Amino acid sequence: MKILVIHGPNLNLLGKRDISKYGLVTMAEINQKLENLSKEKGVEIECFQSNSEGEIIDFLQQDSSREAVGILVNPGALIRYAYCFRQALVDHGGAVMEIHMSDINKTEVNKKVNILDDVRMGQVTGLKEESYYQGLEELITHLNNK
Repeated sequence: MKILVIHGPNLNLLGKRDISKYGLVTMAEINQKLENLSKEKGVEIECFQSNSEGEIIDFLQQDSSREAVGILVNPGALIRYAYCFRQALVDHGGAVMEIHMSDINKTEVNKKVNILDDVRMGQVTGLKEESYYQGLEELITHLNNK
């Protein structure tokens, strides 16, 4: 079983940006722990990060990405108006677990719009890097129960 891990815009700066919201952990450290967790579960993961919606869409449309049955995604602000990104997730067809390190429901940015509301099978927010690990566990459980 293969799962894609997609880190959206600005997540390449983890460990350097707003430490009160995101902590000191880097994206590389998160990827390493996700890799370790996935190996324990007998799951293959492929990690990808881009600050560009188009590059994320291109990644989702690659032949190697189409083999994945699940997607763990931290879309960042793409959840507000990135409808092309949303459509790429729908077209991919894999189960989508949305995660956010901060509690997106407490931000001052438009809280009413989340383009993934009807696409995702679950959501984990506000747990800093633990959002990734809990999200992966929930996604694997969901896929194993299908």
